Amino acid sequence: MGQPYRLACRDGEEKTLREAVAYLDGKMCALRDSGKVKGTDRIAVMAALSVAAEFLSVKAPQGPLSDLTILEVKQKLEAMHTVLDAALSGDQNLA
Repeated sequence: MGQPYRLACRDGEEKTLREAVAYLDGKMCALRDSGKVKGTDRIAVMAALSVAAEFLSVKAPQGPLSDLTILEVKQKLEAMHTVLDAALSGDQNLA
């Protein structure tokens, strides 16, 4: 909503932080523009609740991936790709 903030993050996380800022700013601007919520604090809380609800709706409630972070799921998928690539390259050598 045009408010400047000084934020810090670890090296290599700048892009992710900027994306998060842009996403939250978009949510806040949409709430402000709707005219249904007044006041920056209330808009920020409502936007945060909206983002939290989105997060919880995509989080697996139960199952083999429910305790994993997105990064851990990504790492598992990359490991599976490595195994599959190795298996496929072995099959191709047999042909």
